[in-house]
Amino acid sequence: MKTISRGERWLALLSQNAPRLGGLCPSVQVADADLDGESVRYIAVVPDENNHFPRAAGGEVGLMEGWTLAKVVKETVAADASAERKRPIIAVIDVPSQAYGRREEAFGIHQALAASAAAWAEARLAGHPVIGLIVGKAMSGAFLAHGYQSNRLIAFNDPGVMVHAMGQASAARITLRSVEALIELASTVPPMAYDVKNYQTLGLLDELLNIAKPDEPGEAEKQQVIESLIRQIKDARDGDNSLQHRLRGENRRSSALVRERMRAAW
Repeated sequence: MKTISRGERWLALLSQNAPRLGGLCPSVQVADADLDGESVRYIAVVPDENNHFPRAAGGEVGLMEGWTLAKVVKETVAADASAERKRPIIAVIDVPSQAYGRREEAFGIHQALAASAAAWAEARLAGHPVIGLIVGKAMSGAFLAHGYQSNRLIAFNDPGVMVHAMGQASAARITLRSVEALIELASTVPPMAYDVKNYQTLGLLDELLNIAKPDEPGEAEKQQVIESLIRQIKDARDGDNSLQHRLRGENRRSSALVRERMRAAW
């Protein structure tokens, strides 16, 4: 029996089980649906146990996923090029990692993921309200390629949500610590922490939602997320297309100061 990931479950719920866009690799699902009277495009990366690249079978973002995301987002931008009001694009985010493997490295996973990240940025700069909805894991290069370039980021306040540049076991090896010691250190250094509340202090999240049943959502949970999406789409349209607002977090004062001094020096 196929296991349905959080990302796939929420994409189906929010898109009202709309038909998936055809002609794509099975691990990238795209659905168009109505939201508050306008068409919205939902995009998610989901597990595919039959993935041609085994390292991407668990929902990781690999070669096929990176290039497919770039294709879909760029085609969306091109289709709306002459539209006065660009349609919102929602990245439903539940990605455990980029796909690690020799084949991925040899065939240029860095280019595939860079293409995806660039496409999302292009959509944002073209005037599309790009919203990242973190329903599960948002890890490593996978998050950079799928969702990090969003105008606004929403996340569930739930233990199943994890945001970080590196998995705990890998980070422990790199820092020459045990996982337990790493977790203890992370409790005092927010950028090293994995829980979403610490991530929120970095100023990168625009909204944190308390969802009662993230794994078995019903109409109440769906409506809660829809209302948040509507708020953030409006906020994205009313604001600028940059990500400057992310420097306003309580733990970003040094980042803002460094940028200010670099601008003055240059």
